[in-house]
Amino acid sequence: MKKCIDMTVTAVKHINEKYVLLKLTHNEPLPHMIPGQFVEVRVDGSSTTFLRRPISINNVDVIKNELHLLIAAIGDGTRRLAQLHSGDNLNVMLPLGNGFTLPATPEKRHILIGGGVGVAPLLYLGKAIKDMGGEATFLLGARTKTDLLMIEEFKKIGRVFITTEDGSEGEKGFVTNHSILTREDFDMVSTCGPKPMMIAVARYAEKAGIECEVSLENKMACGLGACLCCVEKTNDKGNICICTEGPVINAKRLQWA
Repeated sequence: MKKCIDMTVTAVKHINEKYVLLKLTHNEPLPHMIPGQFVEVRVDGSSTTFLRRPISINNVDVIKNELHLLIAAIGDGTRRLAQLHSGDNLNVMLPLGNGFTLPATPEKRHILIGGGVGVAPLLYLGKAIKDMGGEATFLLGARTKTDLLMIEEFKKIGRVFITTEDGSEGEKGFVTNHSILTREDFDMVSTCGPKPMMIAVARYAEKAGIECEVSLENKMACGLGACLCCVEKTNDKGNICICTEGPVINAKRLQWA
């Protein structure tokens, strides 16, 4: 069930000068949230931000009743969110969209590929796979070592492999060039990140003969399918709203994949 609630900031962690991890709670139990879903947050105190901002669900701590959001402070709205402090309120509409498909059995080998802030929803997905007795393999990419996000948190959940474009950490190159993709076989891939990266991952999956789900980062002003900002062309249903039929979608459905 979708809710629009005022949440309280419990912690603000500045990962680096660009990325911030917000932890939020509420006085009532949070609704059930699926890995891959997102929230829409209202940005108060910004004269240039009139619409809500869509943010991927990075993690849900059921014991602490906390929602974690990884924010990339790249515009007026997200920079304002990065300036929040513990005790501040944030109005959040949640949960929205459709999430990732979990492996049918724990034995299925699932690789999670992310780049930039696109790694955000993969942490919660990896936790879900671990909770069901499976093992998640993460393949995370960035331009350089300092752009890598939450690596230690990912290592607590599963195996982590890294690429950087400059070779400062892990293997040099793009995620689809990593040797793990030729050394090992997988049953499914889930990915989120820059569009060129997801296209390359989808092509790897097609060549390997495995299913691939991508989490799209289209602009989503309302999150309810009303504004039509996030429309994407598909092979099976024409134009669809990614906020309601995604953001996670099988790559085979997309015209660009």
